[in-house]
Amino acid sequence: MLTSTGPSNQLSAEPSGRCLRAVRFFTGDMRQCGEWVKRQVLIIQLLDGILRGTAQVMFVSNPVSGLLILTGLFLQNPWWALNSLLGTFVSTVSAILLRQNREAIFAGLHGYNGTLVGMLMAAFSSKGNWYWWLLFPNVFMSMLCPVISSALSSIMSKWDLPIFTLPFNILTCLHIAATGTTHPYFPEVKIQPKVHLHHSDSLANLSIPQLFLSVPVGVGQVFGCDSPWTSCLVLLALLLCSPAICIHALLGSTAGLCTGLALAAPLEDVYAGLWGYNSALSCIAIGGVFYGLTWQTHILSLICGKTENRIYYSSSEVENRTIKGVLMSFSALFCAYVTSATSKLMSVLALPACTWPFCLSTLIFLLLSSENPAICRLPLSAVSYPEENRHYLRHLRMSEKALSSCKGEQTPERMEG
Repeated sequence: MLTSTGPSNQLSAEPSGRCLRAVRFFTGDMRQCGEWVKRQVLIIQLLDGILRGTAQVMFVSNPVSGLLILTGLFLQNPWWALNSLLGTFVSTVSAILLRQNREAIFAGLHGYNGTLVGMLMAAFSSKGNWYWWLLFPNVFMSMLCPVISSALSSIMSKWDLPIFTLPFNILTCLHIAATGTTHPYFPEVKIQPKVHLHHSDSLANLSIPQLFLSVPVGVGQVFGCDSPWTSCLVLLALLLCSPAICIHALLGSTAGLCTGLALAAPLEDVYAGLWGYNSALSCIAIGGVFYGLTWQTHILSLICGKTENRIYYSSSEVENRTIKGVLMSFSALFCAYVTSATSKLMSVLALPACTWPFCLSTLIFLLLSSENPAICRLPLSAVSYPEENRHYLRHLRMSEKALSSCKGEQTPERMEG
């Protein structure tokens, strides 16, 4: 058989190279698209910022991911999605008018709280769908998002900490507490106090198919959605930007689900994914976004106990991988415990738990101090998606090694002189 190594191979390699470049263009944070958008008119920049803001709820800065998530929200409920889109638009425009940092605005960092505010205000309204008067408080609360974000940033920046979804939590609880269930124009759904939270026979009536389905639904519940189709689109959006974020979201939702079963939570809450969404966010944040932890390292940390006879590492490497996996697991499990306590306490005040458990538990883990080099928290200015964070840490370590080798070479020269 004759084999050709000439121009035909080059022609066959060109389409594959083009496909690879096209895939890289739509994955990650789409930096090339962002650079192109900066040279366009304000309307295109605003559209890009709104889509990125929708995706930033899940720590993703990718307009295509934002489009996929927005499509999923419309599949869940068009009225909720419309309020979500309006909240993102208003909060982004308000940030522009307040002259906030433009790079942060068009990266979606001033839009994601408005996304959640609009979505959850519509979800908790007892007036149902297409109650147009609800747009007025939605616009007002969304306008306050960049104000609360800027105020909290000035405080949290002292410790180089993110504000997460604290503005959303504050404004949503403020609106629900101010209106209540008997308001003539903006009544809210009644939230019953969770007095009898534990069910002793919960495991006896367990449905395995529903249990497996609750893992992706738990990821979709970040947006208040219980539709499996919406959850699949959210996971697809995460996978497009970062496989690490997608894996961590599923791992976190699974950890929250298991904790809910261990705490004998009502099965309807477990099946609806209400025990998974806070843990999913916490697992994403700790598992590679704000800490220098990669998805490969997490997989190795989970299986190192089973494969230590096949893969040989130094004892320090195995210890570092184990510590990273334990840190990620602890954050998700701890967040699930905080979810149980917070939802019980907030229900007494007729308020939803929102994402308070995620914010509280993740901030505690980000304030963790350790002398172990494996636990490396990234500065906020360098935070990106996990794969990019991995490259950043690799280049940082290479530059440190080069600097130390240069110092080592200069020392003997001085001694000889």
